[in-house]
Amino acid sequence: MSDARANILARLRAAARPVVGDTEPDAPPVPELSQADKIAQLKQRMETMHAEVIVTDRRQWLATLKEVLRKRQLNGLLYGPQTAVGAALAADWDSDLPPLVGYEQSVEDCKERLFSIDAGITSTQGGLADVGALILWPTADEPRLMSLAPPLHIAVLEADKIHESLASAMRRERWAEGMPTNALLISGPSKTADIELVLTFGVHGPKELVVLVLDG
Repeated sequence: MSDARANILARLRAAARPVVGDTEPDAPPVPELSQADKIAQLKQRMETMHAEVIVTDRRQWLATLKEVLRKRQLNGLLYGPQTAVGAALAADWDSDLPPLVGYEQSVEDCKERLFSIDAGITSTQGGLADVGALILWPTADEPRLMSLAPPLHIAVLEADKIHESLASAMRRERWAEGMPTNALLISGPSKTADIELVLTFGVHGPKELVVLVLDG
């Protein structure tokens, strides 16, 4: 080995050695919150981002959803018939409500209807209290477009699936053991900012986000 090469390697090894007293401090632990605190924190942060968050009894969530829909003039509600949420809707739907439209075809076969329907409803994988966001894992039964295409997105969130942080969610739900091809974090209606950093809501994607938190 040449002297020049030996000197370079020696300097690299020296630079890689940790300096005593100059190590990175561990990240402070995230405090564990009660379920009520996690709900309150998520609600406050999501409402700051113009989402509407409604906490309801898990036995009455369908009645709450119907109240939300009756306040709006909608041409239909896109849903996943094969999901637990979809089964609950199909089993107890009223004639004065927007018609249920099942997402049962490929995008190519239902594109025109998909992008003309007023509202879509999905389940959620969970929520993040610290940043105020929903976790969605799109599946074949609830594709990604269900939460992105309709102007109104309604999300159903189980209160006991709200985590303190993303790291907490990944650890407790064992994300490392298997994840979908993509995961969505949603904090409110669609938003964008121009070059002057003026934030505008509802430009691309849903103009409204309504979250039903099922508690109790």
